[in-house]
Amino acid sequence: MTNTSAKPAPSPASLSNSNPPARMTTGQAVVSSLLAHGIDTIYALPGVHNDHFFDALYGAGNSVRVLHSRHEQGCAYMALGAALATGKPQVYCVVPGPGLLNTGAALLNAYSTNAPVLALIGQIPQSAIGRDLGHLHEIRDQAGIIARLVDHSARIPRAADAPRMVAAAVQSMFTDRPGPAALEVGMDVWGRTEPVAEMGPLPAFQPPIDEDAVAAGAKLLGAAKNPMIICGGGAQDASPEVTELSAMLQAPVAGYRRGRGVLDSRDPLSITLPLCHAMWPEVDVVVSVGSRLQQQLTVWGTDKNLKVIRIDADPDEPERACKPDVALIGDAAPILRALLKALPAHNAKRASRKEEMEERQAKMRKRLEVLVPQLAILEAIRAELPEDGIFVDEVTQIGFAARLTMPVYKPRTFISPGYQDNLGWGFATALGVQDARRDVPVLSISGDGGFLYTASELASAVRHNIPLVTVVFNNNAYGNVKLIQQEWYGGRTIASDLVNPDFVKFADSFGAATERVENPDELRAALRRGFNRRTGPTLIEMPVGPMPSPWDFIMMPRVRG
Repeated sequence: MTNTSAKPAPSPASLSNSNPPARMTTGQAVVSSLLAHGIDTIYALPGVHNDHFFDALYGAGNSVRVLHSRHEQGCAYMALGAALATGKPQVYCVVPGPGLLNTGAALLNAYSTNAPVLALIGQIPQSAIGRDLGHLHEIRDQAGIIARLVDHSARIPRAADAPRMVAAAVQSMFTDRPGPAALEVGMDVWGRTEPVAEMGPLPAFQPPIDEDAVAAGAKLLGAAKNPMIICGGGAQDASPEVTELSAMLQAPVAGYRRGRGVLDSRDPLSITLPLCHAMWPEVDVVVSVGSRLQQQLTVWGTDKNLKVIRIDADPDEPERACKPDVALIGDAAPILRALLKALPAHNAKRASRKEEMEERQAKMRKRLEVLVPQLAILEAIRAELPEDGIFVDEVTQIGFAARLTMPVYKPRTFISPGYQDNLGWGFATALGVQDARRDVPVLSISGDGGFLYTASELASAVRHNIPLVTVVFNNNAYGNVKLIQQEWYGGRTIASDLVNPDFVKFADSFGAATERVENPDELRAALRRGFNRRTGPTLIEMPVGPMPSPWDFIMMPRVRG
């Protein structure tokens, strides 16, 4: 298997270590290397292909936490949630073949959300790979499958190579386009012993900031009459810089799924998707920070009067939709600091837009009142979830409304699946969020359809004392599917009605705390009790009826060009 990324090779000096090589198994070498990178938690489901690795984890004692799940997708989603909540590398480990494929949706989400997830995937005996001999869990071209889900992948052939390859994999997750990496290890390789020279982390490569492009961007922004900033997931660690740029330009800052919380929602300049669409025809310069701008440029439209400035970690990203006027490649925070330094020399005198934006916000809130059932629930949630508490989105009517209306105050406190937007990702992902952030309350929302994708992980939550609070909104249907069929296909509904368990009894049987509520006031009280309960999971079931469609505020028409 080849390394599929084009990262700079580590220098020989960076691979050396003053300590003499110690004899280790490959499993021990990988564990030691993970610890050297500050990784002390592994989400995993064991199996015979990885037995020597788990023996090495046992030998590491309290140095490593192993959280085992009830399904491979559970451990991969947990690693994803931990990565999205912290921005730090997280690891999961599963067997090859079916084990790998069961984690495919989570790994795909890690790629699309640029999450630093390292997948450790077992393999059949090394000498048998590619021979189609029918080994347990053998799959044709497993390496090729993995390579299409990550930017960096490789197979560790021996113990002595493990430290270098782990370091290169972690380095890749923060170089150029951030995202997941994967390492395969043959079942007969894990236990082989040889001298191993340990090594520490490698620095992530960051391209030098293009000062000419910074100057060009500063001139465009300085002369702009109606600038706008649009944030995606790549802006989450640049909140102070975005906030300062917004104030300097009096520019609205838009966030939808992955960009929520970069600018505090209490700031009048903080807007969500519907107001962004309403203001789009007026924008003369847009700054995209870690966002694909897919909806704005390809759906809402563009014209010769709109100037585009792209800030992206991926050098291939800026020109995908259309060629920008200025492209700045690298980490958002230092690029924005350079832009902030250059801008005052060009910036026009700007009056406060506070009153204007408050008026626009009020008008949009009035329009959004058609979503009253969802809004009442979200108001109850926001009233009880602390400012630094974390909300984990899901593909459900409450989730769609939350992306449009729920106030978000801090970065990395609104966790959303981005463009994959796959049903069923939320609960297990939220378990990883709460495990990694045990210092704050975490709320997972699910519909009855999405929750049952990974509901068995209630056992993992109880086993590992994960104090996640989960609300299941139960309408006995794939509610979004049914709504679309009713509205767009003349009421011809098919394959959308569901038969559910009693969710309270179901969760109670695992040993979770449970409640059933009937209205937003009862929900608020139950949430308060749940957030105060820190020894294990809480499930709250809330039966709901049909809800008004949010799609008029999401699938909005072309307004330029």
